[in-house]
Amino acid sequence: MLDTSPWYVRTRLKTRQLLLVVALAEEGNIHRAAAVLSMTQPAASKLLRELEDMLGAVLFERMPRGMRPTLYGDALIRHARAVLGSLDQAQEELSALKAGRLGHVAVGAITSPGVRVLPAAVAAVKRTHANLRVSVEIDASNVLLEHLAQDKLDVVLGRLSAEHDKLQLRYERLAGEPVCAVVRPGHPMLADGQSRSIALADIARDTWVVPPVGSVLRHRFELMFQRASLAPPSNVVETPALLFITRVLEQSDMIAVLTEDVARYYAAHGMVAILPVPMDCQMDDFGIITRADGLLTPAASVMMETLRQVSAEIYGAQTAR
Repeated sequence: MLDTSPWYVRTRLKTRQLLLVVALAEEGNIHRAAAVLSMTQPAASKLLRELEDMLGAVLFERMPRGMRPTLYGDALIRHARAVLGSLDQAQEELSALKAGRLGHVAVGAITSPGVRVLPAAVAAVKRTHANLRVSVEIDASNVLLEHLAQDKLDVVLGRLSAEHDKLQLRYERLAGEPVCAVVRPGHPMLADGQSRSIALADIARDTWVVPPVGSVLRHRFELMFQRASLAPPSNVVETPALLFITRVLEQSDMIAVLTEDVARYYAAHGMVAILPVPMDCQMDDFGIITRADGLLTPAASVMMETLRQVSAEIYGAQTAR
C-alpha cells in the first residue's frame, strides 16, 4: 500500500535537527553550534549526517575553519527558521490563552482605511476583548506587504499591484478610493459660499501640494490633466506627510490632493475644505490582505471578522462578498 504520509513523518524528522541547521547557519562552526544546543560535537555531527542522509543532499560544505551552507542548506535554513518561529508563536498563543488573553494582532493599513475603518474596528475589538493586544502601522502598501511577508504584520488593509505574487496572498476587496482637492477653510475659491463646480483649467496654474514623483497617485494626478489636454501643474510642493499638508494649507492658498476618506476626515474637523472640482484620478481598489501560506492566530481571526463587519457598515454595497 502506498504511504501517503508527509515525508517528514516517514523520515522521522527531529525538531533538534532543525535547531542544529539554524545554529550552524548562525555560528558557522559545528563546535559552537553544538555548544549552543548543549550537546557534544560528535552528537551534533551525527545528527547532521543523519539529516543529510535522510534528504539525500549535502547541506553544509565542510571548510578548513568552519562550515558553509550549500544551496540545499540555504533552502532548508529558511524553512527551518519559519517552522521554529511558528512553534514559538504557538507557545506564546497557548500561554496567552491559558492566562485568559487572546494574544496579539498586528494590523497595517494605508491611510484611507487607516482613518475610516481601522479605528472603528480596533475600538470594537477592544470593547469585547480587553486583553487582546493590538499594534497598528500606517504606511504605503508596498511597505506593509513586505512586513506581512516578514511576519511583522498579521493583516493588511491595502492594495495589490502587478508586482505582488498574488498566489501567496489572500485578498478581500473592500472599496475604491476616490480623490479630492482640498484647500484651507476661507480660501478665496470658496468665497461667498461658492458651490459651483470648478474646472481643472481654472486651477492648473495654482500651487499644488502633491505626492512625490513615482507614487501611483502622483502619476494619476498628472495623467488627469493630460487627459483634459492641460499641462500638469509645475508649481508644486511634494510630500506624503499629512501633518505638513494640513499646516501648509492653513498658512497659504495652496491646493492639495488627498484621498476622499482622508479629506472628509480633516474637513469634518474644520481643518480643510473640499474644493468642488471633479478629480478623475481614483486610486485602485483596496482590501483585506493576509498570507495564503499561514494560519491566522485567534487574535488575527477576531480582528479579521471585525474588519469585515465594520467595512460592510461603512462601504455597504461596495464591499465584495
